[in-house]
Amino acid sequence: MTTSIKIFDTTLRDGTQGEGISLSADDKLKIAQKLDALGVHYIEGGNPGSNGKDIEFFQRVKSLNLQSKITAFGSTRRKFSQADQDSSLVRIAESGVPAATLVGKSWDFHVHTALQTTLEENLSMVYDSIAYLKHRGMEALFDSEHFFDGYKNNPEYAVAVLRKAQDAGADWLVLCDTNGGTLPGEIHEIVSRIRQELTAPIGIHTHNDCELAVANSLAAIQAGARQVQGTINGYGERCGNANLCSIIPNLQLKMGYDVIPEEKLRTLTGTARYVSEIANVNMPVGQAFVGNAAFAHKGGIHVSAIMKDSKTYEHIEPELVGNKQRILVSELAGQSNIISKAQSLGLDINANNEQTKSIMDHIKELEHQGYQFEAADASLELLLRNAFGEPIEVFKVDSFKVLMESTSGQMNSEAIVKLNVDGQQVYTAAEGNGPVNALDNALRKALVQFYPKIEEIHLSDYKVRVFDEKDATAAKVRVLVESSNVENTWSTVGVSSNVIEASWEALVDSIRYALLNMEKSNTAPSDNSERIGVVNH
Repeated sequence: MTTSIKIFDTTLRDGTQGEGISLSADDKLKIAQKLDALGVHYIEGGNPGSNGKDIEFFQRVKSLNLQSKITAFGSTRRKFSQADQDSSLVRIAESGVPAATLVGKSWDFHVHTALQTTLEENLSMVYDSIAYLKHRGMEALFDSEHFFDGYKNNPEYAVAVLRKAQDAGADWLVLCDTNGGTLPGEIHEIVSRIRQELTAPIGIHTHNDCELAVANSLAAIQAGARQVQGTINGYGERCGNANLCSIIPNLQLKMGYDVIPEEKLRTLTGTARYVSEIANVNMPVGQAFVGNAAFAHKGGIHVSAIMKDSKTYEHIEPELVGNKQRILVSELAGQSNIISKAQSLGLDINANNEQTKSIMDHIKELEHQGYQFEAADASLELLLRNAFGEPIEVFKVDSFKVLMESTSGQMNSEAIVKLNVDGQQVYTAAEGNGPVNALDNALRKALVQFYPKIEEIHLSDYKVRVFDEKDATAAKVRVLVESSNVENTWSTVGVSSNVIEASWEALVDSIRYALLNMEKSNTAPSDNSERIGVVNH
């Protein structure tokens, strides 16, 4: 029988402690849905009483009916107090989540220095807090902070802390390498000893300060741990947490453990890139398994061999984790994916078609310029339809202008757009909360008289990413716009050294895509129902 490993994702809590990462409540809810679709077993949402975003998250996540177990985070009760009167513990119990993780000290040095209390009182804090959660009918996980450092310094006390949590009814004893300084051999040896001394199931929580978080997690699993904690893309404080995007496929594909369903493993790359976009953090191109270059091949004997048999230079089939092979020097680079996407749209495309080769070259050139279509599928669909379909041009952008002025310390933005809509000249102006919002308002104002359904569309997310940072304020930017209506959500992309131009391109693509779907669902206005909006890149 295959051994099952539980995946505990703490991207929404520990991951947000990484430098430069800040997630709104909406961001956290979107990521939670992606994690649920991936099949992780636990999603740690944060501390229900620590800040407004976390409070809102726990209130709203209930309506999503996720399969993953939503988990709250907190710490053991305050010293010399009662658990049922500890405000943090009470908020966790009243949050309505089925499970909670409590962090407690297992290193005697921390008990004396950080908590400034006695070793005996710390043991009582652990026992009382876990027992309180169990009395409230919750699943209780105990994060034994600094466990490995504590064990190496005072093994008897570190084990005593775990035993107190176990006696109180803890469902999981999670051993934490909080400072990230333990080596894989030490992890394996210590976890093996703990498995012999205690009966509660063991989890592992590692940090990446020595670039060993993934290796340490795998070593703990080999030694008998049955839960692994980490974050998507390894986000976290200092050097980050254990990267679940490496841990999950290693456990399942290399070590033979039962982790997540095979079909969900194929969504791993998409999940990693989606979270990267939401967090607005560049994903390392060479990130294992899910990086853009993880299965890329360039030149010489590598390409020659890979074209004969991919196993010559690929340790797994990239499709198993939702990634794809890329041959950087060949005209075939990514072509199979593009062909598959186009054919799914009902477009006439094949590998030997000159038009196909032309659009492939065009996509490569756009990617070279900085476009990225992984998280902007709507823009890619428009690009392909424009190349292979037969759209009727309804609106063209003749010009647009943005005016900004500061009056009495208040910044005002106004946008003016000039369009040609089905042969009619339309000239409109609108104000907005910033130049992008003004452009969005002006575009909608120009088109709503032709397409009233546009009023149902709203911009749900807007992110700007700078690349070529060395160019400072002259650097190119990539703008990702997410739009929604009552039926659908889609994302579009724009690239320029001018952030307004990049934003405008993404906004126009968003409206074009909406009009395309209006036509497909026969919801466009009757006077223009046979047409869709088109502008060329």
